[in-house]
Amino acid sequence: MAAVGSLETFAKHVAALGSIGYARHQNGMVDRLLYVRAVDSVRSHILHVVTLESWPTRNQRILRDFLRRDPDAAVRYGDLKRRIAATGIAAGDYATAKTVLIQELTDRARAEQGLAPVPVWEKGPSRSAAA
Repeated sequence: MAAVGSLETFAKHVAALGSIGYARHQNGMVDRLLYVRAVDSVRSHILHVVTLESWPTRNQRILRDFLRRDPDAAVRYGDLKRRIAATGIAAGDYATAKTVLIQELTDRARAEQGLAPVPVWEKGPSRSAAA
């Protein structure tokens, strides 16, 4: 994840990303840009570009930092990711399959910072559906 002043001004960097194999991916998220890098048609890297303004309360960053501080949570998350990946599930379904644990851990991480819980999906399953 990278943070920039504005998503509109990020356009000047698109050619540089393309030169190292990243292509824009449209997935319906309106608050960020998403770029995917693939090797032999298999995703190897995903880059979310968000605004600096949203950075302090960005769930992905908050979860990342929480996993770095809580080794047990990191193990749970890693184990889940490996189990899901081993099923050969499609990329979109892979993200959805992680939602319940991601919501739990993100809620804990946000609570540690005095932030209210919010759904981890901007679009997609609702919080009640993920619980």
